[in-house]
Amino acid sequence: MFSANTYEQRRNELCRKIGKGLILLPGNQNAPNNYPNNAYYFRQDSTFRYYFGLNVPGITGLLDAETGEAALYGDDFTVEDIIWTGPQPTLREMGAEVGVARTFPVGALRERIRKAIALGRRVHYLPPYRGETKLQLADLLGIRTGALHDHKSVDLMLAVAEMREIKSAEEIEALERAFPIGYAMHTTAMRMCRPGVVEREIAGAIEGISKSMGAGVSFPSIVSQHGETLHNLRSDGVLEQGRLLLCDAGGESLEGYCSDHTRTYPVGGRFSERQRAVYEIVLKAHDDVAEAVKPGMMYQRDIHLLSYRILAEGLIGLGLLRGTAEAAVEAGAMTLFMPHGLGHGLGMDVHDCEAFGERSFDFSYIAERAAASGTCIYRSAWKVRPGTVLSDEPGIYFIPALIDKCRAEGLYKGIVNYDALDAWRDFGGIRIEDDLIVTDTGCRMIGGGKHIPITVDELEAVVGK
Repeated sequence: MFSANTYEQRRNELCRKIGKGLILLPGNQNAPNNYPNNAYYFRQDSTFRYYFGLNVPGITGLLDAETGEAALYGDDFTVEDIIWTGPQPTLREMGAEVGVARTFPVGALRERIRKAIALGRRVHYLPPYRGETKLQLADLLGIRTGALHDHKSVDLMLAVAEMREIKSAEEIEALERAFPIGYAMHTTAMRMCRPGVVEREIAGAIEGISKSMGAGVSFPSIVSQHGETLHNLRSDGVLEQGRLLLCDAGGESLEGYCSDHTRTYPVGGRFSERQRAVYEIVLKAHDDVAEAVKPGMMYQRDIHLLSYRILAEGLIGLGLLRGTAEAAVEAGAMTLFMPHGLGHGLGMDVHDCEAFGERSFDFSYIAERAAASGTCIYRSAWKVRPGTVLSDEPGIYFIPALIDKCRAEGLYKGIVNYDALDAWRDFGGIRIEDDLIVTDTGCRMIGGGKHIPITVDELEAVVGK
């Protein structure tokens, strides 16, 4: 938790941006796993935590955008609760920690909201992503859950996304504290990478590290020899000599800030000639992007397409593409080999703010699309600025189903060498990922000068040892 002053300043700025009405920011509730009293590990809503700092379930924040008044609604623990949980602070005590003096029981919130609506005041809320929150909002606002999307506040979506986009010095420090968690997770996975090990053994070990060093994983760990499946959460394979293991994993600091890194390396510790060739192409794209990023660049036009051109040049060298890199990129052929974006925002969430907002150099430019979309992840209008944090994660994947589809549809004729691709169908995929902070003059990688082993020589010196 940061200082009360930090949260007060954030709330005041949000009120200035919105100007009129009430701003309703529900925190998350406990989500039952298999019966009501057995819940999943609690994960707070990041926007509630950004403005109110509290990492406990069942609390809702309310701001009056016209007066700046902040209030918290929640119920204090009863004796019956405390038998199970131990002594707990009161809502008033928790509010004092984050600069909120006005606290009320949950039951008072519905009356406050309904009174505001009756007076014609707008109640701003973000599009909810959890079922419990949808039900809560529907009850408070008196509308069907299916109609919540129609009444969401685009002004609030864009204001929150804009504020969370630029990381303060204390946020960057929290991101730096998340890096050692990711470092320990990945180097442990590397050392465990031996023939005969089951993928879930590695996934379990590194997720335990994230819990012992911080707040847990920042997303479910991807540990798979089928790296061509982009978000492969199946970890039941047995490691085989000579295959590639892709590990995409990260942890959260105690303040709730994320790390997100990917490494790909050979089971047994030695790259084959073909694996090394593809790996070096992906590494060049990763490194060249990190060298190029600077404030004012457009993500899609200047950063993502740069990675595509570098990857295309490498694939031309392997005989898998024909012609020029520019022609391959313009034709869309690179989506066959890297069907995802080069990067995403990072902060209190991986894919920061993509539950509700977008990044843009001009938020009015995307307001119409944001109003039509339940979740905005379109990044073409994203201009990086000092304080922007983004992942740098190029990859090359050989996805048989996608290759067959593109070939059958006659796509990229004269550019993609489909005959040569036949020999690569069982290759898998390679992705390399680190996290960049944009500075006043360029960018730097999170890690305080330390990096997770990444070159061929560094990986071969660690993997399986």
